[in-house]
Formats: sequence, C-alpha cells, structure tokens
Amino acid sequence: MSEKRSSLRAEIRQNKPFQSPAQELILALFRTSDLLERRLAQLVEPRGISLQQYNVLRILRGAGQDGTPTLDIADRMIQKAPGITRLLDKLAAKRLVRRERSSDDRRQVLCWITDAGLRLLADLEQPLTKSGTRAMDPLTATEQRHLIALLERVRGGFD
Repeated sequence: MSEKRSSLRAEIRQNKPFQSPAQELILALFRTSDLLERRLAQLVEPRGISLQQYNVLRILRGAGQDGTPTLDIADRMIQKAPGITRLLDKLAAKRLVRRERSSDDRRQVLCWITDAGLRLLADLEQPLTKSGTRAMDPLTATEQRHLIALLERVRGGFD
C-alpha cells in the first residue's frame, strides 16, 4: 500500500513521509508563512523598510499622540525582534519615527510615528490589503475564520 505524496512533500522534494501529521503541519505553516512574508516584503522593501519596520510603524500609528514605550513595541511585534532599538534607530534615521526620554522615568524611551511615517503607511495600505486578500482567496470567509480559530488554539497552547 503506497501513501499518497502530500503537496508539501512535492514542493520541498521530500521523498519519505513525514514522521507525523504534526510535523507536516509545522512545516506547512513555516512554508506558508515564508511565502506570505516574501510576497509582502516585495511591497514594502522598495519603499526602504522591512516588514518588521512596517510592523513598528503600524504599532506606533495605533498608539496615537500618546506614543508608546520601546518595550511595549517589542511586546506587540508580530515577529519578535531582539533588536528593537536597532529597528527604531533605522526608522528614526529615515525620519519615520521620533523618540524622547520620558520626563517621568528617564529609563523609559517613548516613541511616536511621524507624518512621513503616516504617509508611508497610507501609501502601503491598499497594495498590502489587496495582496493579503488575494493570498487568502483560495479560502472562503468561513474557512478563513475557522483557520484563525484553529491557529488561536495552537498559540493558546504556548501560554
């Protein structure tokens, strides 16, 4: 009895079966994440920023005029970045963010998005939304909600 070769196995040219469905799922998630990341990077990188920098800008836009501490930004990142200070340095050099030491706690640095950062996000919003929607087109809205719920359950297992 021969096992049908999975689509993922064909993509990565793996001849032997996966050790378990869990192993196949993990690799499928990594592969899918990589494809999505590369597609979105093609849209933001020509604008001089990385996807992680884009994430920082979105976090700061959401913080509004109150700004947010550097460590809060690090906690809210989609992909954890060990070098949040370096990310902010690069964005500050491009004048997309500004930083100031807190007057209440000199150890804390507060960050804000600049008008240039807001314009950049506005310019990227439509192409990124369109690309993301197109990437998820193979799934119905119901399937998308179901996948979101399943992934939330998996992430919940790490608490």
